Amino acid sequence: MPFQTVFFLLLLHSLSPPSAADSSSSSGLCHPDDQSALLQFKNSFSDPKPFPTWDPKFHCCGWYGVECNETTNHVIGLDIATSDLNGTIPITLPNLKHLQHLRLHKLPNLVGEIPPEIGQLHHLTYLVISWTNVSGPVPHFLSNLISLRYLVLSFNCLSGFIPPSLPTLPYLYAIDLSRNHLTGPIPESFGHFPESAGPPALDLSHNMLSGDIPASLANVNFSEIDISRNSLSGDASVFFGLGKITNTIIISRNNFEFDFSKVTFMEDLDVLDISHNKIYGTIPSQIIDAVYLQQLNVSYNRLCGKIPTGWKLRYRSEIWDNSSFLHNRCLCGFPLDPCQ
Repeated sequence: MPFQTVFFLLLLHSLSPPSAADSSSSSGLCHPDDQSALLQFKNSFSDPKPFPTWDPKFHCCGWYGVECNETTNHVIGLDIATSDLNGTIPITLPNLKHLQHLRLHKLPNLVGEIPPEIGQLHHLTYLVISWTNVSGPVPHFLSNLISLRYLVLSFNCLSGFIPPSLPTLPYLYAIDLSRNHLTGPIPESFGHFPESAGPPALDLSHNMLSGDIPASLANVNFSEIDISRNSLSGDASVFFGLGKITNTIIISRNNFEFDFSKVTFMEDLDVLDISHNKIYGTIPSQIIDAVYLQQLNVSYNRLCGKIPTGWKLRYRSEIWDNSSFLHNRCLCGFPLDPCQ
């Protein structure tokens, strides 16, 4: 099963469209300015069919995909997920001045670039634009979203470099730019996330990123990191460390080359995939102290020596099969051939 971070699953769940029953449980009165802004959003598309419940005869807090603040009746959430929507992201979105959650998901006919007007949504905490055909760069003006906590721009057609300004956002602690066409290196600034935001989750997988891993990333106590399926190089041991709380490290299918013997493992590590690189050395015996480890893949590297034994796993009844260790230079021991 492809990697999906716990955060992103929770995020998508939290942004699921409210049902009619949920919406009607609020006061039901929609602020007239917000209702007008929503109708502008709807009318910016040529086909109104994706919005069958968006009827001005009814207050907009009961419209599908719309969430209102129960006290102020202002629209604070907009979740649009339908395959029938055609067009570009409307530039009228800033008229929803109190918007906190915006999710545009699984809209294959949504095209064009992310408009600069998105940068005016200063109350936005969740921004999800995923599974669309939106193209162009990851905009630098996203750094204007001073309240942003979660940024998900996955499964799109975005290209160009990653803006180095993203980690300057004071509350941002989850970035998913996976499954795009991004190029260039990981910015050095990604080693300087603000501590006030908490341990960041970062998914840059399935792009065309290249260059060495910035040494500054060693300063970050990531909660989850997935940079797999790029063309990155250098020393990815910066993600390891006994004192870190990282539970997921997926760096597979890159050009990393470092001495695995020298890394130390955090106790909370749950997923480790370093496969399809040029990593050499031995598997440190300290890995058996990663008691929560559920997924392990070190195959297709240049590792040597004996595979550690005596695993202290808490939630796994069976030890790893040989597919976790195959195609290394000279690994031996169970579940591979015995050491000579």
